[in-house]
Amino acid sequence: MEFKDIIRNRREITHYQDKDIPHDAMKEVLDAAVLAPAGNSLPSREFIVVQNRDMLDHLEGASPFIPWLKEAKAAVVVTGRPDVSKYWLQDASIACSFIWLAAVDHGLGSAFGAIYHSQDEEESAKREGHVRQALSIPEDRRVVAILGLGYPASHPGKKTPPENSELVHYGTF
Repeated sequence: MEFKDIIRNRREITHYQDKDIPHDAMKEVLDAAVLAPAGNSLPSREFIVVQNRDMLDHLEGASPFIPWLKEAKAAVVVTGRPDVSKYWLQDASIACSFIWLAAVDHGLGSAFGAIYHSQDEEESAKREGHVRQALSIPEDRRVVAILGLGYPASHPGKKTPPENSELVHYGTF
């Protein structure tokens, strides 16, 4: 698929087919995550692949906004390391984008579930603690997000950018 088609086909997919993801496709999605840029090229983000049905069901309890984990065939938990780089959150976020785009390139759907909550420490601690305990994540890592993966049960179609977007400015704001 051409890159512009990958971007336009990237939609949040929250319903999945009951079809396993081949090992090669998962490996390429993870290669994309690892190859994502990081500030100063520091290893400030790490990834946990979850394919066990019971664990996916358990992780769904981390946030009320990720019920789609009950249908996902896999998930990638993205963690950040504030002790390694001050850019840990940006680095982890960029890696999430690479995971999502690589998934689309392999015909997979993905959904993004924010675990880290920058504006609510208590909620973030609750969400991160749920995931941290289940996956034995060390305390020095922040749990940024969970991306669910699977073959889409349906696809809402390509996105098309608006002709006169108010989001793009040239020269000045």
